Amino acid sequence: MRSLRGLLRFLRPYRRWALLAPLLMVLEVGLDLVQPRLIQRIVDVGVAQADMAVVLHTGMAMVGVALLAALCGMGCTVFAVLASEGFGADLRQALFSKVQSLSFANTDQFDTGSLVTRLTNDVNQTQNSMAMLLRIMVRGPLMLVGSLVMAILTGPHLAPLFLVLIPLVTLVIVVIIRRAFPLFRQVQDKVDGLNTVMQENLMGVRVVKAFVRGQREEERFGQANRELMTLAVKAARTVAVGWPLMMFILQLGVAAVLWFGGRHVIAGTMQIGQIIAFVNYLFGTLFSLVMVSMLVMSFSRAEASARRIEEVLVSQPAVRNRPQALQALPSLPGAATGDGARARGRVALEGVTFAYDGDDHEPVLRDVDLVAEPGQRVALLGATGAGKSSLVHLIPRFYDVQKGRVTLDGVDVRDLDLHLLRRNVTIALQEPILFTGTIRDNIRYGRTEATDAQVEEAARLVRAHDFIAGFAAGYDTEVGQRGVNLSGGQKQRIAIARALLVDPAVLILDDSTSSVDVETEAAIQISLAEFAAGGGSRPRTVILIAQRISTVLDADQILVLDGGRIAAAGTHEHLLATSGIYREIYDSQLGEGAACHG
Repeated sequence: MRSLRGLLRFLRPYRRWALLAPLLMVLEVGLDLVQPRLIQRIVDVGVAQADMAVVLHTGMAMVGVALLAALCGMGCTVFAVLASEGFGADLRQALFSKVQSLSFANTDQFDTGSLVTRLTNDVNQTQNSMAMLLRIMVRGPLMLVGSLVMAILTGPHLAPLFLVLIPLVTLVIVVIIRRAFPLFRQVQDKVDGLNTVMQENLMGVRVVKAFVRGQREEERFGQANRELMTLAVKAARTVAVGWPLMMFILQLGVAAVLWFGGRHVIAGTMQIGQIIAFVNYLFGTLFSLVMVSMLVMSFSRAEASARRIEEVLVSQPAVRNRPQALQALPSLPGAATGDGARARGRVALEGVTFAYDGDDHEPVLRDVDLVAEPGQRVALLGATGAGKSSLVHLIPRFYDVQKGRVTLDGVDVRDLDLHLLRRNVTIALQEPILFTGTIRDNIRYGRTEATDAQVEEAARLVRAHDFIAGFAAGYDTEVGQRGVNLSGGQKQRIAIARALLVDPAVLILDDSTSSVDVETEAAIQISLAEFAAGGGSRPRTVILIAQRISTVLDADQILVLDGGRIAAAGTHEHLLATSGIYREIYDSQLGEGAACHG
């Protein structure tokens, strides 16, 4: 239970409730333990001596004790719920915050379905365990010990029965726990698989329908669902077998008490009231032992969930701030932006080698050198898998290089505060991610204080204003989940507008106009050229990946990547004359003979 104990730190803010709940439970257990002795008094004194006063007074005392115990139980439940719900909310928040802090390399290790399961199902398991810990886990052991002590005091002649009954019940419990715990861990893993299949299907529902693969997806889900059901049934069956066995042992104990107790009553060494009280305490002892065993099994399942949660919580971001990370760029110390100095925008890669899984794997970039000056538009071309996206992901430090360095204004990006770096370097991805909310909210996602006029200006730069204004609600149009009510080109333009509104020193466009028509893309490129030049203001650096070579012909610098290396670099005219790879790309898209007209 080490992982579960480790999560107890999230209970500290609610320690007042966490202390009051078990305290009230102690009082309830104490009051419950008094009841069999009161029954004994009614039978052995009131009934045996025909004393109605004793019956009446003791009966009233029993009612009062029962009411007080009920109040204590209700109070315990209320405080346990307050503490456990607070614990669950804080744990869920901490887990979500940890996921937000992880770098791309970390999130590559956890698939989305698994993270969703950990944030929901696993947190619920641990939260329920905390509620049981404050209530039943206190009641069970206390009732077990209390009932055992009271049983020995009430009927010492029958106490040796516990030497047989308790070991039998304990043996059943140990066997079940050892079998059940590994199964609960496997169940959670199967839940991960089920969530992954479901999420992939929901995200790719259009592809599924387009290729008429609904039946295949149903089969995939059905297989994952059956695997989960089979394992869950096996785990439940393992636990379920124990309950009848323990109840059988309990009934054997009752029969033994009545047999041996009856002989003592006949012999005059015990009274009937003692037998009744002893049976009650026997039930309390063995039933509490059963209760504790069920709780231990429940905690075993919660421990499996706690381990999965801890795996995320203890993960350290592969990319994080170094000690004494620079909070301002030395290039323009006077140009404060509120997040440190404003960068000039000079980007350089110096002998960069990078592999996604470290030095043990094949690099996707090898000995790459690149310089992009402020005011320039630098284009990256190359076949799929050449390393274009990997290269641009190193600039905002989504990943760290294995060899060489990436610099911004001459400073290694690993020496910069991540917040400062990413406020100066903004990226628009090929697959635009839009969030639930209005179009206006999505455009100013990275700059929430932007005015409506600034939002509209950014939209105009990417030729998005006209189609936005065409909606009935304009910029207040609600965006469906992942922008389902927008076309691919519309989503891409909104994503670029979002990046432009931040006004970064370095703007990266990772093939982010692939769904835009040629005419609109040409207009966007004109706007990007003006954005890079600064229009009388400070110049910016624009780095873009493009599939259509026609859109980058007038770039200040074109880099051709091949096999993770820069195969050629220069202007369009220079590359056309010197690079066979560039000429091949050019001819494949614009046709042979186009060069003479270029």
